Amino acid sequence: MALNYIWVFFFLIAFVVGLVKLIFLGDTQIFPDMVSSTFDMAKTGFEISLGLTGVLTLWMGIMKIGEDGGVVKVFSRLVGPFFRKLFPELGENHPAHASIMMNIAANMLNLDNAATPMGLKAMQEMQETNVNKKVASNAQIMFLVLNTSGLTLLPISIMVYRAQLGAVNPSDIFIPIMLATYFSTLAGLIAVAWHQKINLLDKTILSYLGGITAVIVGIIWYFSVLDKDQITTISNVASNLILFSVIVLFILLGLRKKINIYEAFIDGAKDGFRTAVKIIPYLIAILVAIGVFRASGAMDWFIDGVAWSMQQLGVNTDFIGALPTALMKPLSGSGARGMMVDAMNTYGADSFVGRVASTVQGATDTTFYILAVYFGSVGIKKTRHALACGLIADFVGIVAAILMAYLFFY
Repeated sequence: MALNYIWVFFFLIAFVVGLVKLIFLGDTQIFPDMVSSTFDMAKTGFEISLGLTGVLTLWMGIMKIGEDGGVVKVFSRLVGPFFRKLFPELGENHPAHASIMMNIAANMLNLDNAATPMGLKAMQEMQETNVNKKVASNAQIMFLVLNTSGLTLLPISIMVYRAQLGAVNPSDIFIPIMLATYFSTLAGLIAVAWHQKINLLDKTILSYLGGITAVIVGIIWYFSVLDKDQITTISNVASNLILFSVIVLFILLGLRKKINIYEAFIDGAKDGFRTAVKIIPYLIAILVAIGVFRASGAMDWFIDGVAWSMQQLGVNTDFIGALPTALMKPLSGSGARGMMVDAMNTYGADSFVGRVASTVQGATDTTFYILAVYFGSVGIKKTRHALACGLIADFVGIVAAILMAYLFFY
């Protein structure tokens, strides 16, 4: 529903701005430009979607090997003790624990097709022991906020778009996204724990959070003392080494499970092809709306206004071109993706703005959409502090994404 209003908003605002320019500024070219943009962006959306087919087919095939090889279960075992401490009201043997951990692991690996069914199952299992069926339980809120914070280890879809749009090294945003999404998740976790009075100083929780935070701080400190060329070289090597190691790990897990690795890849590749075809109308729809909004001059007015405000505060404004992606992210995944693509089209995939937009896109998830789908699936009407905590995670993730982009790419 949010995307419906956003899509209509873009067209109506573009029309109003176009009328103002025509009537008061005498700009007779404004409406021809707006109409021309609809054709140009429709063509661009189709070409991007078509180009995504090969890369998305490849990566969906690889992810299927990992899924069949049991990588989700491996992640579940690794984080199991930690997550059980975050859901104290469920008890030790609640059936939802398995679904929760499988969902989080699938999300971390960017396995959306596996994550959503597991997430819905987890919500249903938690709902069975929820005392008030119309009010979100503490466990359901913690689960939703962890989902909306967007913790992702493998931002495959963003790298695919960067590859299609001509990035020299599509994976250069891998480490910045990993850092930004960690801060987003940590902020959401702390916000919920504060509301629910969960003891984050618990020995198990502290060991997990302390260990991961120490690694993250170490990575940031290490890159902060390097010059830009060293950061670029090391980040590129590390990102691609990690990604290729993941591919090899998935293959080894497949061999261990004695699955037919080639057939698993083909099954996943077929899903990737279908996904690439399926997103064509969605991508074209949002890009056309954005194109009209930009051609009318409304986007420039908005960006200039924010830039002026930031300048008054003495803030560097080179990131402003990526701000539409950040503002759209909590509302709509496809809308934010369209904004990211538009930023890379306008400024270049390897431009600073293009990289900021990509990092922002991977830092958080779509809070309003996730809350609507997951709570709606079990009839929850009162979401309590879920939305506020989700938006806190979004805000911290977006700020962290911008700061990481300055550290790695500026």
